[in-house]
Amino acid sequence: MLKVHTRNLGNVAVVCLQGRIVNGETASLREAVGSQLNGSAVVLDLARVSMIDASGLGLMLALRRQAEAKGVGLKLMNVSKFVKQVFEITRLDTVFEVIPRVEPLPARSHARSAQVKWAACA
Repeated sequence: MLKVHTRNLGNVAVVCLQGRIVNGETASLREAVGSQLNGSAVVLDLARVSMIDASGLGLMLALRRQAEAKGVGLKLMNVSKFVKQVFEITRLDTVFEVIPRVEPLPARSHARSAQVKWAACA
């Protein structure tokens, strides 16, 4: 079962995932990302993802297209070793932007731009 927890850091949503991104277990991920496409970026924290299959990869591509259509960046963070290997084999590592945990990204507020340091999901 895939567990999804979202936290907002300014205009950036960090979607923390735990479990498997596989056929039949992705509805919560689709809903979570879909509800966060009003900010400037969505970051998927994959540190606790143990498995991803072709259906999960297809969903990730669909979410990326959906985000791009709304002008929202979709990035991956804390990619586990297994998931990294899957992305490399399928060459999706060239499609998705993978960021390290501590890389600052701009989070825009109405008043001014700010820098956000990423932290692992708890």
